[in-house]
Amino acid sequence: MSSTKLDTRSRILEAAWKLMEDRLGQNVRMSDIAAEAGISRQALYLHFANRADLLIATTRYIDDVKGIDARLAASRTSASGIERLDAFIEAWGSYIPEIYGVARALLAVKDTDADAAEAWSQRMQAVREGCQAAIAALDSDNALSPEWTGDRAVDLLWTMLSVRNWEQLTQDCGWTAEEFVDYSKRQAKRNFVVVHN
Repeated sequence: MSSTKLDTRSRILEAAWKLMEDRLGQNVRMSDIAAEAGISRQALYLHFANRADLLIATTRYIDDVKGIDARLAASRTSASGIERLDAFIEAWGSYIPEIYGVARALLAVKDTDADAAEAWSQRMQAVREGCQAAIAALDSDNALSPEWTGDRAVDLLWTMLSVRNWEQLTQDCGWTAEEFVDYSKRQAKRNFVVVHN
């Protein structure tokens, strides 16, 4: 792929990111993205076959720009399940404020926009996989409380760390992003880590 194509692709993804945030996901058409990127609609379709592919690529592009893999490194290389749980909550909880604009945009339209729903679903599946890895690490260390099955623990952790919960606590209740992370870590350990007497 030539550098011109890479540059064009990046411009398209930047344009989609900007419009999703500016318009809260409403009426972000392929033609709008093409115009924002300074290319023709036909040129846009040379890079992305459809809108769903573009929105999914945009969420991945944001992850690349924001260095999500580096942020998750501490979780992925943790020595214990408890450390992995803490590190994952730290990474994801600290990342939400940075992607909140696009997350809010996708959430606003996902019920009526199949492409946005697919992009959101893929993003949240990645978060669930992080939750699964953290709970599996606890279980592997025999540190998962016996009251939980792995699947149920993943369900609850994934829900605790949802963007909607972050939004309600930080936007509606006045918590800081740091408080969300701190209390989520504490609550996760209370919920999931076995207590040895």
